[in-house]
Amino acid sequence: MTGNTTPAVTRRFGIGLMALALAATACTSGGAETQSSEDTAVDAEPAALSITPEDGGADVAPNSPIRVTAEGGVITDVQVEQNVVSEASLTGTGEGETDLLPMTGTLNEDETEWVSDWNIRPGSEVVVTATAANAAGEETELSHTFTTLDATPGQRLEVDPYTTYPKAGATVGVGMPVVIGFDLPVTNKEQVESSMEVIADQEIAGAWNWVSDRLAVFRPEEYWEPYQNVTVDLHLAGVEASEGVYGVRDYQIDFEIGRELIMTMHVPDHEMVVNIDGEEDRVIPVSNGDASRHIYTTTSGTHVLMERYEQLTMDSTTVGIPADSPESYKVDVQYAVRTSNSGEFLHEASYNGNIGIANTSHGCTNLRLEDARWVFENTLMGDVLETTGTDRELEWNNGWGYYQMSWDEWLGASLTGEQTTDGSGTSGSPHGEGR
Repeated sequence: MTGNTTPAVTRRFGIGLMALALAATACTSGGAETQSSEDTAVDAEPAALSITPEDGGADVAPNSPIRVTAEGGVITDVQVEQNVVSEASLTGTGEGETDLLPMTGTLNEDETEWVSDWNIRPGSEVVVTATAANAAGEETELSHTFTTLDATPGQRLEVDPYTTYPKAGATVGVGMPVVIGFDLPVTNKEQVESSMEVIADQEIAGAWNWVSDRLAVFRPEEYWEPYQNVTVDLHLAGVEASEGVYGVRDYQIDFEIGRELIMTMHVPDHEMVVNIDGEEDRVIPVSNGDASRHIYTTTSGTHVLMERYEQLTMDSTTVGIPADSPESYKVDVQYAVRTSNSGEFLHEASYNGNIGIANTSHGCTNLRLEDARWVFENTLMGDVLETTGTDRELEWNNGWGYYQMSWDEWLGASLTGEQTTDGSGTSGSPHGEGR
């Protein structure tokens, strides 16, 4: 995708055309009749511009593309202004919220057609001003003004800050997925998926998938390279998430990938190895699940560290063991870091005398107090724990187990396919079908 052509680019483009015309004249053989630049300017027809939606249009569908075409010249500049005219399309501020992100567009190869990359905010007056230049560099300008259909209260798609990760400004580990939660169900998933762009300092392939109607996840093919910045641009304004439900604002989430911290644990060995930036930092004694029951078996697979608690009550009723069961438990622990949604944590277990010797937990990874404190204080959300040695595999949708899918499986389940984080845009269309 390309952004709007700036006025400076427009001027350089026009000058370039004039220089090209003069160069062609200078190369004409001595006996040939030449044409001055003044004659070329007189003979050249002005470029003709057209814009859709039409001028004066009302209640234009927000997911309509803006299209500019030129005849007898090339498009040199397109500017789009969106001014909210309806309070129904405004809501309170939220995580990562910004004013509308810039409206960019894509030019075709011969620069005679420009199509907006994103949708238009509902309840807005939109002014589109386009400029084209003919062969002599003379400019033609055209402006259209129209209004978009208003959003219906209660049918406005927004990002849910409680289920969206990472948070703006966070520093995270190399395994961090981009998890976007929505406040309403999404049925037009492909259009919403095509409205979300991930841009990183270091280019990598990635793809979106849907865990549910309200939760979309971007996962890179491999772990992120450490020490870089990532921006998630959510161009949700105007996207039709489901029939009659439109996004009303854009969001931008900037975060940083920190150092590379990967922990490995072969469960029968009763130890966890911590590697930082490719170098072994420490070996931590552990005690894992005793495997007397399936639910007491520590899961094997790629875990991505999630939320953390300085103090946490481990309650067996949360994993389906009733309080009146002889196997029930309720114990307070310190320094707990979640590794799955099925109740697994790395946590302090001073009561367990088998740490480093035997696996006697109910599935969690038990640590001594000083080691649990170190893990709590020195790991980030998004750091990686790779576990092997048990017959219970982590499910891909258990916590952030998204690397449990092979890249081919993950890519095959994506509606829009592979995207790169180089800022070239998404691989689908955010506009409504047939528009």
